[in-house]
Amino acid sequence: MDINDIQEEIISEFSLLDSDMEMTVFYIMELGQKLPVMDDALKTEENVVKGCQSKVWLTANLDDDKIYFSADSNTAITKGLVSLLIRIFNGQSPEAILNANLHFMQKIGMERFIGTQRSNGFAAMIKQMKLYALAFKTKLEVKS
Repeated sequence: MDINDIQEEIISEFSLLDSDMEMTVFYIMELGQKLPVMDDALKTEENVVKGCQSKVWLTANLDDDKIYFSADSNTAITKGLVSLLIRIFNGQSPEAILNANLHFMQKIGMERFIGTQRSNGFAAMIKQMKLYALAFKTKLEVKS
């Protein structure tokens, strides 16, 4: 599935919650609980996303020219938010990630329930994922 298809799937899931703030926040936290456990050895200062109020650890690796992310957070809602990004970006090419236009946040009205601080943190997570993509794209170009 491509990035836009995954975003449409997420928009569809959130539309079932009918803009219910409490159910939406609970659903996001539930998504975070389903995030694969991150190895504690990866929870280093080097892997902390700068600009997040909560602690967010994020790593990436390249496998068969596709990027796979691993993340964790010390807060349930932030863990849910990063799980949405991982769902969208996991298994995508560096090029696809760099060119991605993330529109799902506006469509699900995310700004209503995460506030300014979390919005800044969310933007920092996206920026970090795109930086990983840029690094892997460069690495692939040098290799070929």
